[in-house]
Amino acid sequence: MARSLLAAAALAAASCSHAQEPAAVSSADSGKSVRPDALAAFETVKGVLQSPRCVNCHPAGDQPLQGDDSHVHLQFVQRGPEGRGVAGLHCATCHGKANPPPSYGEHMPPGVASEWKLPPPEHRMVFAGVSSHDLCEQLKDTKQNGGKDGPALFHHMSEDAITLWGWNPGYGRKPVQVPHDEFVRAFKTWQDAGSPCAPARTASNP
Repeated sequence: MARSLLAAAALAAASCSHAQEPAAVSSADSGKSVRPDALAAFETVKGVLQSPRCVNCHPAGDQPLQGDDSHVHLQFVQRGPEGRGVAGLHCATCHGKANPPPSYGEHMPPGVASEWKLPPPEHRMVFAGVSSHDLCEQLKDTKQNGGKDGPALFHHMSEDAITLWGWNPGYGRKPVQVPHDEFVRAFKTWQDAGSPCAPARTASNP
């Protein structure tokens, strides 16, 4: 009787232990199992990358966007051959090395300590309007992300000045709503799980 009770207790403890671990789900793309917490973490990442602060410099076309409503940039600004604009209208013409002080008022060109630019045309890194699957695949593809491997991509998200600007965008602009440390944790959770992507959208899986 005592042995039966001990066996039952051990089985119950094992069941509780497994219940605390995220259950794996199947990925339709790879056939492998992925952790649902990793996919949920990527949704946090996606929410940040598709906020105005990020998507304005990652548009679908060759004109950057601006404002909290992500309207097309005035002055017919263009991406240009290197992502820095075109002759006579380079990004650096208006965007300096720091945000102007609040005393300048709203709608002044913001600045960043590194360099204000768009991704070059060879790897546009489009964030605007793409699905979770497509954004995920694009992020980890070195042919599309400017040659960044996992550590370089993590550094870009966690430390690069142009990324950090999204949480300090200057007077009159809404910062990214997700706290930066929460974003970094979500990004790390996704990477540590192998950077899994949600299934692609199909006719049977809209």
